[in-house]
Amino acid sequence: MHPDTPQPPPSLRLTVDTDALAANWRALDALSGAASAGAAVKADAYGLGVDTCVPVLRDAGCETFFVAHWSEVAGVAAHVPADRIAVLHGVLSEADCAYARSIGAVPVINSLDQARLWQASGGGRCHLMVDTGINRLGISLGESGDPVIGGLAIDILMSHLASADETTAMNRMQAELLREAADSIAHQRLSLANSAGIALGEAFAFDVTRPGLALYGGVPRAELEGHIRQVARVEAQIIQCRQLAPGDAVGYNGTFIANTPMRVGTVSIGYADGFLRSRGPGNALLHQGRPLPILGKVSMDMVVTDLAAAPDLGPGDWIEVPWNIADAAQQNTLSPYEMLTVLGRRLRGA
Repeated sequence: MHPDTPQPPPSLRLTVDTDALAANWRALDALSGAASAGAAVKADAYGLGVDTCVPVLRDAGCETFFVAHWSEVAGVAAHVPADRIAVLHGVLSEADCAYARSIGAVPVINSLDQARLWQASGGGRCHLMVDTGINRLGISLGESGDPVIGGLAIDILMSHLASADETTAMNRMQAELLREAADSIAHQRLSLANSAGIALGEAFAFDVTRPGLALYGGVPRAELEGHIRQVARVEAQIIQCRQLAPGDAVGYNGTFIANTPMRVGTVSIGYADGFLRSRGPGNALLHQGRPLPILGKVSMDMVVTDLAAAPDLGPGDWIEVPWNIADAAQQNTLSPYEMLTVLGRRLRGA
């Protein structure tokens, strides 16, 4: 290959509406009342790309960013000061502590063992997770009086709502338990609410909220409808068109068999790109509002669609792949979180 030969354009494209992303953060910040909204940008900004999303969120006014793994810090730190980045999984080794000090990101301490490890490495600013009922990460309330906790320099004391997308007494109980923990643990700021928690009202906002899904277009509670805009748009090209005769089978295992003559199109997207097989049966792709039903099983790199509603389409034409995560009809058996985070590398690199 000649080194100057340009790579051809991809047959997939993911468009991130950065204006909508910024508007979503501003709306969630306003709904947080006196609290400041941060942003969960873990999992490559929920699949939409840290390099695309973090500068937009930063410029909109966001000052605190949350990731899960230390491996995610450098990508975010390319756009914001590292001391604005909180690492939710905390420190599991001396290497984690050394990296935290080197780059300046802030660990979320989740256990007495993590607290001891952080203190043994020199201590300093950290955040602390208190478990109030989700039983994933965090110290128990009974451990709040341990001397190692008293020795931490805690900025954000936080917990995580287990059922914020539901109306349940557990939400109020968790907020009250965090208030109790705050009475006995020295801290600078409190944080509890995720996207759905923001919709529960200012009593759950405390000082810092941690929206994730709603930033990227999800609506986990009805109260957020009208405030949140769609952010992601996915399109794929038709690779080939063909005519089916009655009796022709489509795809693996021939799960669709034509009973009349049909014109169909093979489209350049599959489960390797995050369009999972569960989204195939009974669903459709779109072109200018015209539904193009999916025929047969979703393959790794392609799906076949019925072109009866769009006889004008041919190879090279672009098809919309429904990815509105606020639309429950498009979620099928997937949660909106999964619809974003399963986006494949071919789409995210497009």
